[in-house]
Amino acid sequence: MVPDPAESAARRTVGASLRAYVALTKPRVIELLLITTIPVMFLAAGGVPPLSTVLLTLAFGTMSAGSANAINCYIDRDIDAKMRRTRRRPLARHQVTPARALIFGVTLAVLSTAGFLLTVNAVAAAGSLFAILFYVFVYSLLLKRRTSQNVVWGGIAGCMPVLIGWAAITGSVAWTPFVLFMVVFLWTPPHTWTLAMRYREDYAVAKVPMLPVVASERRVVIESLAYTYATVVCSLALWPVAGMSPVYGGVAVVLGLVFLAEGHRLLKAVLAGVTGVHLRPMRFFHLSNVYLALLFTAVAVDPLLH
Repeated sequence: MVPDPAESAARRTVGASLRAYVALTKPRVIELLLITTIPVMFLAAGGVPPLSTVLLTLAFGTMSAGSANAINCYIDRDIDAKMRRTRRRPLARHQVTPARALIFGVTLAVLSTAGFLLTVNAVAAAGSLFAILFYVFVYSLLLKRRTSQNVVWGGIAGCMPVLIGWAAITGSVAWTPFVLFMVVFLWTPPHTWTLAMRYREDYAVAKVPMLPVVASERRVVIESLAYTYATVVCSLALWPVAGMSPVYGGVAVVLGLVFLAEGHRLLKAVLAGVTGVHLRPMRFFHLSNVYLALLFTAVAVDPLLH
């Protein structure tokens, strides 16, 4: 039987549309958020958390993050079209209309908040809603185009999964998740700034005042290293605060030393006059992802060893 060309075209259209809506949620960003959510749930439970709670938190957490990202795509559609790194996003390529992207994002926000409220608890729901509103109104609308400190304070939204994961298990918050909140908060600037160093021209063309656009490479590297030290110190603070075992402490020390060594490599290079792509800032960026993933893996494993 010969396939109907119209039917095949319709399938391709539906498939492309679905892929475009998924792309609006920025799946790779969501992956990073989930890396911090699940381990905290193990820590809060003192072992393996209830599977149903984990699945519900992941489902509604994904929707929550996807909501914020989709609305961010709507807000940033003008600058996304100017930047090489983002010009393939759905709105920049006109695969989704701005109105539909906004409706999609708001719908996900409503569903995720209601889902948390009805199936998990009110504290997790409140944390999820706060993260969406903060990312949209404070970071995307207020900070991003106005100050080089945009990712410092805007990063608060990306720290919220830590508190949400803890609240999903305990129904409350405590000092332990706040320490991990601060780890992510302090980790975010150097992680983002080294990426922005690689795409400095993009941000400059889009007139987004990321620190590498408005400051020298030397200043960016020095400030990134300062935040890296603060991140490592904060990760070690979790050891006594949460009563972690020496296993976590050992992992945090080793990861911290590797993370700091890479920061000092960048500093040594910039002080020696190395500039541009020759600084290899993406090496630090990729290592920062590995650092956070392994550190939070240790957070999840440690309660299982007690």
